[in-house]
Amino acid sequence: MDPEKFRTSDGSDTLFRRDLNQHYHSTHGALQESRHIFIDAGFIYAIDRLHPHLPQQMEILHILEIGFGTGLNALLTLIEAEKRGIKVHYTTIEAFPLDKNCWQSLNYPLLFSPDDFTNTFNNLHLAGWDKPSMISPDFTLHKIQCELESYLPSISMFNLIYFDAFGPDAQPELWTDGIFQNLGNGLTRGGILVTYSVKGIVVRALRAAGLQTEKLAGPPGKRHILRAVKP
Repeated sequence: MDPEKFRTSDGSDTLFRRDLNQHYHSTHGALQESRHIFIDAGFIYAIDRLHPHLPQQMEILHILEIGFGTGLNALLTLIEAEKRGIKVHYTTIEAFPLDKNCWQSLNYPLLFSPDDFTNTFNNLHLAGWDKPSMISPDFTLHKIQCELESYLPSISMFNLIYFDAFGPDAQPELWTDGIFQNLGNGLTRGGILVTYSVKGIVVRALRAAGLQTEKLAGPPGKRHILRAVKP
C-alpha cells in the first residue's frame, strides 16, 4: 500500500506509513524539521567545522543519508550547497523507493518562491540507482537500493551522515550497536552524524561506536535532537 500524503503545519507535505504507524517527517512541519536537523545542525555545522581545513584536492563534502524517502533532505542539501559554492557527493541508502506518482505529488519544489525546483526534484528521484549521477555542477548523487543492515561503508569515507530512518520503535533493527559501529567506521576523523532520535539506546550505541554525542534544541514539536562527532 502506498503511503498517504499529509499536509504539515508549515505548509509542506509529508507521507504516512500505516503499516509502521510512522510519518516520514514531523507533522509540525516537514520542511522546518529537515532544515533544523539536517541542514542547520548537520550540513552548515559540517562546513564550518570541516570545510575550511580540507586540502585543496579534497574540497568535496561527502555525505551519507540513511533513508532517501521523499528526497527532501537531498533537495535542501543541494540548494544550500549551490548557494554556498560547496561541492557535495551525496550517497543515500533506500530499501523501498517511492512510486513516481507518490513523490511527484509532494509540494517541496514549490516552497522556495520565486525559485521553482521542480526539475531538480524530479532529477533527484529519476536518477538511476547504484551509480553516481551529476544533478548539478556542485552536486553528485549516488542512490543505493539496499537494506541498511547489508550496507557496509568504506572506512573513513564520509564527512557527514544524516540518519533519517524510521524510528527505533517502528524499526529497531536499524538502530543497533552494529549499525552505528559500521557508520562510525565510515566517518572521517571529525566527521558528524545527526539524527532526530535522542532515545537512550541511540545515545549508547553511538557512544559505543566511539562518537561523542550532544543533545541540541529540536525543531517545533520536538524538544531535542542528537549530534555525534568522531574525535
